[in-house]
Amino acid sequence: MTKIAAIAFTLVAMALLPAAPAAAETIAVKLPELTPEAQAGAQTFIKNCSQCHGMIGGGTDKGPPLIHRIYEPNHHGDFAFFRAVQQGTPAHHWPYGDMAPLPNVSEAEVTAIVKFIREVQRANGIE
Repeated sequence: MTKIAAIAFTLVAMALLPAAPAAAETIAVKLPELTPEAQAGAQTFIKNCSQCHGMIGGGTDKGPPLIHRIYEPNHHGDFAFFRAVQQGTPAHHWPYGDMAPLPNVSEAEVTAIVKFIREVQRANGIE
């Protein structure tokens, strides 16, 4: 993704949802140049996940940041994301409450979302 495309992506993403309140537990996230699969995952993430997890995974007052060491691959493997989408997940690391399942998100879409999350994590020093 070129820098211009990254900026345009971020601006479009920001326009889709209102900003989180100042009290939200969020973190600053650096958006890297994304592979095509991760770009597709980013679009699906914005549509299905960003209301709670932020436009690029930095969190909101409704859900935790996914670009966080808690979600590094050695602690929450890719399967954890598939399970959370398919079955939901009880609150365990954060005080946001349980996550409901997202039955309208396909396995292929979750694969692309995970690709997006992992690429952004790596760009932010989480491996």
